[in-house]
Amino acid sequence: MSNFSKILNWQGQRWRWLIPILLVLLFLATLIWLPWQAQRMEATDRQEQLIADTLWVEQAIQFQLNRNEEILRLIGAEIGGSHLSQQSVLERFRTLMKSNHEIQRIILFDENDLVLVSTSDGPLPPKETLIPPRGQSELAHGKTQCLPPFLGRNGKNLLSCHIPLVKDGQRLGSIVISYRLTGILDEMVPWWFAQDNQVSLIDADEKIYADRSAGGSGKNVYTHIRALDLPGTQLLLKTNSNKSEPKLLANLLVLSVVLLSLGLIWSLAALWRDINRRLAAEGALRTQVAFRTAMENSLVTGLRARDMEGRLTYVNPAFCKMIELPAEEIVGNLPPMPYWAPEALAEYRQRFTQLLAGTVPSEGFETIYQRASGERFPVLIYESPLVNENGVQTGWMSSILDISELKRAQELSRQQEEKLHVSARLATMGEIASMLAHELNQPLAAISSYTTGAVNLIRADNSDKELLLQALAKANVQAQRAGQIIRSVHEFVKKREPSREPVSIASVIDGAMPLIDLQAQPFYVAIQLVIAPNLPTVLADRVLLEQVLLNLTRNAIEAMQGNSPARRLLRIVAEMAASDQQPAAHATILVSVIDQGYGIPADVAEKLFSPFFSTKSGGMGMGLKICRTAIEFHGGTLTHQDNPAGGTIFSFALPVTEEARSLAGAPAVRVNA
Repeated sequence: MSNFSKILNWQGQRWRWLIPILLVLLFLATLIWLPWQAQRMEATDRQEQLIADTLWVEQAIQFQLNRNEEILRLIGAEIGGSHLSQQSVLERFRTLMKSNHEIQRIILFDENDLVLVSTSDGPLPPKETLIPPRGQSELAHGKTQCLPPFLGRNGKNLLSCHIPLVKDGQRLGSIVISYRLTGILDEMVPWWFAQDNQVSLIDADEKIYADRSAGGSGKNVYTHIRALDLPGTQLLLKTNSNKSEPKLLANLLVLSVVLLSLGLIWSLAALWRDINRRLAAEGALRTQVAFRTAMENSLVTGLRARDMEGRLTYVNPAFCKMIELPAEEIVGNLPPMPYWAPEALAEYRQRFTQLLAGTVPSEGFETIYQRASGERFPVLIYESPLVNENGVQTGWMSSILDISELKRAQELSRQQEEKLHVSARLATMGEIASMLAHELNQPLAAISSYTTGAVNLIRADNSDKELLLQALAKANVQAQRAGQIIRSVHEFVKKREPSREPVSIASVIDGAMPLIDLQAQPFYVAIQLVIAPNLPTVLADRVLLEQVLLNLTRNAIEAMQGNSPARRLLRIVAEMAASDQQPAAHATILVSVIDQGYGIPADVAEKLFSPFFSTKSGGMGMGLKICRTAIEFHGGTLTHQDNPAGGTIFSFALPVTEEARSLAGAPAVRVNA
């Protein structure tokens, strides 16, 4: 049992020592494997880089050769079109050679392979080195064909490419371009690539036609061969790197330096990144603060911030300018504020109490503030909760608008509208002036007759007093009739401010009837009144309503001019609006002007209430617009609809006064024709 324990103890100690040794060996193996792997990876990277660079050089050579071919084909196309002389062709060839030094010569042959133009003055090489044997494919397709390289008179290998010129299936000639193979390598291979590699042009048998080795001969460690796409011949581009295999020790040192450098660069980059982020954040903050400050300073709207106790914490320059007080005098103050008007303190305190209770109105409200000089001015205020970045309310934000100009504009608009109403009334009176003269002529003629008869009775010393009294009574009636007409016109056209007071619709209609009769008489239009009894009063301006009635009835009368006498009927109906359309709390009186005229087309109805739109040749286009404005001024509505019997129904609804709503019952109809 004791020996067994010793064996177990020894095995435990062996494993205890074996694990560290294995770890050390693994570490050493890793140290050896990593440089070897780095060496192999470097060798692979060099080979792959060489292949990629060789492919790039091959594509660059191929691109330049194809580009030269395209240029020559363009020149050939111009030759085929008889657009170039031989001298122009020669100049074009020489221009191409100036920008491409690898070109030895360019020759233009005619269809019989005779030289027309040549950039070389010396003797030409044999034609078999320039022109391939003719074939049907050449005539059919006109493809370029390169001949095998040959040795020129200067001892340099040349490559000639034959470009046939074919038009409509007919051979016009050909262009032969000859390249110096050494020139291709010198001009088209970058210097940095030639510095690290030996570049050669060889054939399939590895016969060298051209060679460039600026950095020395290649060491046959990293090589690659690419075939050039030259129809008719096979030419290979071979690259042989002058670099040897990477050394193990150098890799270790480079790896250490690279790791340390990368660590340093990463540290600097991280530090630079953090500094840039901080600077960018500070710059953005400064820009935002400056922009926000400039925006707030340029606002014409006053801004005001208050904390949860109602203490002012911020005001912008527009608000300070509005109340004529500097910010330092009001920021930090609790109510009452120096810009509160004494006569509105109760309103301010009530709204401030509501604000502290959290009942901020969703819509703006109007009030008055006072400037430091004591001047009062109206303002429109919008309140909203002020919430911080954590979503917690810290106070209230207010937007204050000085609406003094708005109020003045509204007052000016009201005055202009009143002038427009007066002008419209005067225009209306101009239209009925002739009818007024005709109507006044009758009572004045009657008065003249009655007074003349009375004078005659007196002169005759007739003692029949009853007959004299009858004549004077009739003259008095006619005088009152003329006076009533004149008073109606005077009340209608006199300039005054609108005055809303409880009035009866029946009295309004009765007051306008003399003028309506004047308009209807020349056209022989019969007027029918249907007025419900016991109609409640409305809060309105009598003259404005009379003007609306006069405009609507005039339009209705004019719309029936072409009717037969039996259809010239104008109905004016006044009644309570239907109970199913209006609740009792909003009772309204409906007044309708009904004609049997030609009606209103759909396209005209869309623009009927538009300003300056009129279907009359001499109309101003403001009558219906003024009528709608006047009705809306009273809180009512003006609408129109087609009359089932033909014509149009214009209706306006007016709300009844509070004290008259209880009297709004079912209407009983009274007819007055």
